[in-house]
Parts: sequence; C-alpha cells; structure tokens
Amino acid sequence: MAREKQAEAAAEAEGTPERSYREQLDFLNPIARPLASRKLTRKLYKCIRKAAKQKQIRRGVKEVQKFINKGEKGITVLAGDTQPIDVYCHIPIMCEDRSLPYAYVPSKSDLGAAAGSKRPTCVIMIKPHEEYQETYDECLEEVEALPLPL
Repeated sequence: MAREKQAEAAAEAEGTPERSYREQLDFLNPIARPLASRKLTRKLYKCIRKAAKQKQIRRGVKEVQKFINKGEKGITVLAGDTQPIDVYCHIPIMCEDRSLPYAYVPSKSDLGAAAGSKRPTCVIMIKPHEEYQETYDECLEEVEALPLPL
C-alpha cells in the first residue's frame, strides 16, 4: 500500500512541469531585494549542493539566525517566494548589521532541493570550505556586487 502511494506521488511530481525562472519571478515578495540573476542563482544552487555534501550549510530560519548571532561567516541565501514574509524579514537586517552578504533566489522549493531536501527551505547559510572554495569565492564576489536595497 505504501509503495503504491509513493509511486503515485512520484508520478504526480513528474507530471507537474518545472516553472521557469521568469514564471518564478511572478511569486516574489516585495522585500526580495537584492535578487540573484538567473546565472548567479544557478551558481548559488551549485555551491549549496557542494556545501551540503560537506555538511557546511545551515538550513532554516531558526538555525541560520542562531549562527548569525554567534558570529559565523558565510553567504546567506533567502527564498523570495516565502509567505508570510514575517517569518524571515529580520534576517536581511541581521546580515547587514554584521556585514554578511545575502541574496534572494526566486524559489524555496528549488532552494530546498539544492540542499538535498525534499522539503522547501526559506533560508540557507553557506559556510566556506576548501573543497569548494573556488565556487564559493565566485558566488561571494557576485553577491557582494549586488546593490543593497534602499
């Protein structure tokens, strides 16, 4: 019985088409600034996948908030389609106070999938590590170049 439900769920998931980057932009919050470009979004997802293999990510509002307060360094990636925005609207302010780079990506489900989870994730912090340092440095440089919101 359980296998039948899993098979149905997998077939249903395959039947739903992936939304393109442009379609995902329709569901953004008004506070989703600075938004990563399509190219930077792909680089961030790639970096998150590599960091997840090395267990160098912090996932979720509570965990990311705790480690920002402890002074941990890294790139904070936020999902731009999280509702309600009150859940995580304080995270960018915390990042700005501590001079941590942050960027928004359009989809929380894609963010969770990049981290190796089936669940959507609204906030991830990528910590630096020597295994993927080159990718991390590229992402860091591009995220820092994004204009901060007014």
